[in-house]
Amino acid sequence: MSDSELLQLYSRRILALASDIPHLGRLDDATGSAYRRSPQCGSSVTVDVAMKDGRIDNFAQEVRACALGQASASVLGRHVLGRSRDDIAAARDALNAMLKSGGPAPEGIFSELETLIPARDFPNRHASILLAWEATLGAIDGA
Repeated sequence: MSDSELLQLYSRRILALASDIPHLGRLDDATGSAYRRSPQCGSSVTVDVAMKDGRIDNFAQEVRACALGQASASVLGRHVLGRSRDDIAAARDALNAMLKSGGPAPEGIFSELETLIPARDFPNRHASILLAWEATLGAIDGA
C-alpha cells in the first residue's frame, strides 16, 4: 500500500470519528450482550444493550479495533439509541453492500458511513468495519 493510499484510507474525518466514540464502556443493566472478533486483524468489539419495547433503550460498547473499525463504531454509537433490530440490520446490510459490492452509502441517520468508502479497496479491513454492527445485532438477539 502506497503512502497516498494510506493517507486517503485514514483521512482526517475517519480519524476524527475514531477518536470520538460514543457510549464507551459496559452496561450494568444490559438485557443482551455480544462479543465479536475479526480473525483477520484481531479487532474486537463487545456490545451491551438494554431493550425496551423492541428498541435500544441503552447501549455501551468496548471497541478494540483499527481506526476504520473505530470510525464505524462511532457512527453507530451516535445514532443507535431508539433504533430497532431492523434499523440496525438495514444499516449493516447497506454498509456491507457499500464495502463489498460498490453499493451506495447508507442513507438517513447513518449516512456518515460514506466516510468509509475508501475502505472498499481494502477487503482485509471490511470485517473490522462491520464488527460493531454485528456485535449490536448479536446483543439484541441475546436480549
